[in-house]
Amino acid sequence: MSFRMRFAAEDLLRCRFAISPLRETQGAIRTLSRPDRHGYHLPWLRQVRPVAAGLDLAPLRLLVPENGYGPDFLHPLPEAPLATLEEELTAVRATPVEEARRQIASALAQTPGAADTRRGRAMLFDPAGTVRQLAGLYEHVWSALLAPHWPRLRAVLEADVAYHARRLADGGMQRLFTALHPKLSWSEGALTAVGHSDQLPEPGGQGLVLVPSVFFWPEAGSAFDPPWQPTVIYPARGIGGLWAESGPAASTALVRLLGANRAAILTGLESPSTTTALAHRHAMAMSSVSAHLSVLRDAGLLAARRYGHQVLYERTPLGIAVATGGLM
Repeated sequence: MSFRMRFAAEDLLRCRFAISPLRETQGAIRTLSRPDRHGYHLPWLRQVRPVAAGLDLAPLRLLVPENGYGPDFLHPLPEAPLATLEEELTAVRATPVEEARRQIASALAQTPGAADTRRGRAMLFDPAGTVRQLAGLYEHVWSALLAPHWPRLRAVLEADVAYHARRLADGGMQRLFTALHPKLSWSEGALTAVGHSDQLPEPGGQGLVLVPSVFFWPEAGSAFDPPWQPTVIYPARGIGGLWAESGPAASTALVRLLGANRAAILTGLESPSTTTALAHRHAMAMSSVSAHLSVLRDAGLLAARRYGHQVLYERTPLGIAVATGGLM
């Protein structure tokens, strides 16, 4: 990733975050191919290895090499802060046939001889069928490998968005990009990747979409091809503890004060989370978690903040002091 892009005032007003299940599915497939580069995900790899062994990922690996061009139609821009996989795959399946054929040909050209293989010729002969096949394969990978873990993954991604949104509010674009990725910086109205070689055109009022990723770690990537809105994919914070089985245990005194479930929720809420993520983490019913969150919020221990259609809960300064034993 190397570029320098200058932003106008209108672009600054249209910068946003988005979470993409499809991007995570694509990153998970790359992780399966290179497990040696992804030590943080070894617990997940061990869990999914038997299922992954039965998946035929050859079509995706042929068209989406680890390095080089992959078809743009496989990377639709998330239109909402938290798109569903179904919404993203609907956009994939809507790719015009001639556009799909052109992009498939460009992707096959990245691998010498790929267009002349039986699979390559079939893809070019029936691009519409290829689009359907790839979308179905992503759907299968998602269901088999990621859907059972999505509440945990989404919690990390939402916490990352909340963290960077606060940095943006506190110090503007410069403060945001100093923590986003070591290769990214902001100076004099321009976003720069270290070692840039390409001067990109201005976004033209489109702004920038920032997409955190669990499986993209430790790299950052970019997409600036028109007509897509400029996009930067970066590694989410907090993946070091992503696959940990349990959080810190609540103290005996805190359990006596709040009860076991509320104490566990408060103690484990080290980063902003949704009701769904907390229910999954603590193996509780959604209704029970909602009731506990309401009590903790009324007591001044938690604060709720809306992001798109999601409500994130985080500890207040008082909640942090109680959870960490500062007032016990």
